[in-house]
Amino acid sequence: MKISKPLIIVFIASSLLISCFKDNDDNAISSRDINDFVWKGMNSWYNWQTEVPDLSDTKDDNSSSYAAYLNQFSNPEELFNSLRYQYGITDRFSWFIDDYIVQEQQFQGISNSFGIKFQAVQINNNGDIILYIEYVADNSPASNSNILRGDIINAVNGTVLNTSNFNNVVNDLYKETVTLSFVSENNGVLTPTEDKTITATIVYENPVYLAKVFNNIDGKKVGYLVYNGFRSSYNDELNEAFATFKNDNIDELILDLRLNGGGSVATSSYLASMIYADAGEGIFANLEFNSKHTNENGSYNFSNTLNVYNADNVKTGEEDINRLTTINRLYVLVSGGTASASEMVINGLKPYIPVKLIGTTTYGKNVGSITLYDSPSSDYTDRASANPNHSNAMQPIVFQIFNKNGMSDYTQGFPPDIEVKEYEYWNNILPFGDENEAVLKAALDDIRGYTTKTSKTKRTSNIQSLDIKPFNKFEKEMYLDNDFSLN
Repeated sequence: MKISKPLIIVFIASSLLISCFKDNDDNAISSRDINDFVWKGMNSWYNWQTEVPDLSDTKDDNSSSYAAYLNQFSNPEELFNSLRYQYGITDRFSWFIDDYIVQEQQFQGISNSFGIKFQAVQINNNGDIILYIEYVADNSPASNSNILRGDIINAVNGTVLNTSNFNNVVNDLYKETVTLSFVSENNGVLTPTEDKTITATIVYENPVYLAKVFNNIDGKKVGYLVYNGFRSSYNDELNEAFATFKNDNIDELILDLRLNGGGSVATSSYLASMIYADAGEGIFANLEFNSKHTNENGSYNFSNTLNVYNADNVKTGEEDINRLTTINRLYVLVSGGTASASEMVINGLKPYIPVKLIGTTTYGKNVGSITLYDSPSSDYTDRASANPNHSNAMQPIVFQIFNKNGMSDYTQGFPPDIEVKEYEYWNNILPFGDENEAVLKAALDDIRGYTTKTSKTKRTSNIQSLDIKPFNKFEKEMYLDNDFSLN
């Protein structure tokens, strides 16, 4: 464990409160100059460059017409979005970065937040809506207010939720301070219990949320890991969890990725290397870039060692991977929030071992990105040489990912082998690691041999889940670290 990590993070996090970016001379830079960076970076790296007419290689041949084109856009983000291929349909994932320093910290689990995730559910035909607590980060405003997974909320800032006001009321969840009204439930009747007001602060989240061993599931030892993000600065914590599983000689592994929207591709390969007994250094995944960067095409292999990083994402050492040798299949708990690097683990392991999915269909993201900076001399990949006069960057999709067998067709997500809709248990959401928690129980029952293809869930036609906008745009991402290299 890195004892100094919290001190480093507190120091870094204080800088996140300063949103402006200035160089030593406070030089201004025009939107047109940033637009030039946006266009040239996208022209070079964008996965669908040849499909976008305005990214044609001849677009900047005439300097006058090129300048006039760039000047059409009032800001760089407007230009960036105009260059996305089938914006919101095919390219649902690329984004423009206002401040890459803030993004880098969020990639490592550092953000200004309540430390909470909600799920909205319409609970009856009368249009009543509740929020239940899916997750609470340790040492966050939510945990410090004794808010727990499974708590039920029916009002935000004093307004009771229903289908008529839902979209407007939930916007208050994105404010700096919010008051949540908690209720108890009995036979569908909600009874107010208390109000709690919380204010966002800088929160750092260890994605290795829970590692536990069930010692007697039909005579088997079952490892259970709740893993909420592929964050490279926690590679050693992930490896430590597998040391526990390895030392306990577990017979089965349940990997809970319900809240894991992705992250580092390298960390994804490390996790797969911990799971597959015969991994060695064989192919875990193949990455394919556009025609201008075929030299970047290559494979991410399984690994026998992993890189250790501090909170600044600076490499500080290496460790031998704690690889399991006592399991021959993998259970994965999944949801619509299981995306990108999480799906990469599922896809990458399928050619090697049976992978059984329990929950609901995953998100469906088979492409990934790199961060592009305003550093033309490096083909826009070097942060150190980025233009110091602004902090804008881009996170465009630049590669597609395939497993060893060439499979990449999961844009509609991976369907579960055993379907369990957690939200149907909205009035009885149990803590992670509780044997009776609905989705985990389905996996444990399957190990016991109790279930068939589809589990019995509380199917009630008037109960349905509702989407809540992500609290940050980086929740479903798969990216290459700045020091990436392929074999």
